[in-house]
Amino acid sequence: MFTRLLYYGTVHLNRSEDQVWLMPLGQLLDLWTCHKQFLGIEKSKREWTIDEIIP
Repeated sequence: MFTRLLYYGTVHLNRSEDQVWLMPLGQLLDLWTCHKQFLGIEKSKREWTIDEIIP
């Protein structure tokens, strides 16, 4: 599993190998999810508007 995450971090997210190893796991998974949403592979669970975030 870590080999695959290292691949995702270095190739798809354009991070160095050291950056990927030192990055918290949650942050790496969040970046990977954002990358998949950007490519259209995955849809977000909920769409937020600015009015919902800042009342």
